Amino acid sequence: MSLICGIETSCDETAAAVYDTKRGLLSNAVFSQIDQHKFFGGVVPEIASRSQLEKINPIVQASLDQAGVHLDNLDAIAVTTKPGLPGSLLIGVCFAKAIAWAKKKKLIGINHMEAHIFSVLLEHDVPFPFLCLTASGGHTSLYFVNGLGDYTLLGQTLDDAAGEAFDKIAKMLHLPYPGGPVIERLAGAAGFKDYFHYPRGRLASLDFSFSGLKTAVLYDLVKKDAYDMKAKQFTKNKDLRLKEQVSSSLLVCIADIFKQKLHQAYKENPQIKAITIVGGVACNKYIRSQVKQFCQSQRIQFFVPSPKFCTDNAAMVAFVGAYKYQKGEFADMYLDILD
Repeated sequence: MSLICGIETSCDETAAAVYDTKRGLLSNAVFSQIDQHKFFGGVVPEIASRSQLEKINPIVQASLDQAGVHLDNLDAIAVTTKPGLPGSLLIGVCFAKAIAWAKKKKLIGINHMEAHIFSVLLEHDVPFPFLCLTASGGHTSLYFVNGLGDYTLLGQTLDDAAGEAFDKIAKMLHLPYPGGPVIERLAGAAGFKDYFHYPRGRLASLDFSFSGLKTAVLYDLVKKDAYDMKAKQFTKNKDLRLKEQVSSSLLVCIADIFKQKLHQAYKENPQIKAITIVGGVACNKYIRSQVKQFCQSQRIQFFVPSPKFCTDNAAMVAFVGAYKYQKGEFADMYLDILD
């Protein structure tokens, strides 16, 4: 049995968790900064890192208390080192290094993307090999996953991430941050129909592109005299119905792009046994349902984590840390961000 404490501070969540290789996940403590960034319509790096500094100690202690363990009981500290906001990452890495040095514990550096890829295994027994679509405000990528720690990047966004497109278009529509949940709610009110037929960005590769979609929405709003270019915002006196239709068309478009890429990847990798979708965008019920329908049509198993494991969390970091511990993949005290 090994006890691993995972620490995640890559963006605007401060999180810590304890994972037991025999009993599974023992705790998962998270502090979200959404309320601190709403006013700005997106994450402000300096605010994020200052909040990480304030919250990291109580959050790590909360994870230990929930698990009923002490620092002395741990076998290793796993911490996210990349990718992410440098200032936020630095807080987590320095804190983890301090604990590891003071308590003479093993230190394990974790790639944030690898943590997301394997987050689905916290709850599901997913057969290998499988395709994993990771989608959030900071990344949109597609991976072929052959085993624990064994994965290959098939495609990634060339510009905006899917969640980033939600946030930016929400800002155009004068909607609150984060954009994903409110766009899904408005799209539901419009019936999840494709009113404006936005471009799907049909790249020949398995890469993604969402900046063209964002521009198409902007041009469409300008044509409808619904966007004030000088003020750079959606005209407030336009009716709610237009916002609903834009949201609906946007959501249908992004779901279609996901299905197209998954279909292409499946044709190129017919040996896969399942498809998973992870990351913050995987919380979107419409997108989950569309990907599930695609998998059913292809007779492939479909898995998605619970919402609490889709957004940034330390449970996935601790889980990856656990199998790296068993493989002896340790870092030294020179571990730094972006390593």
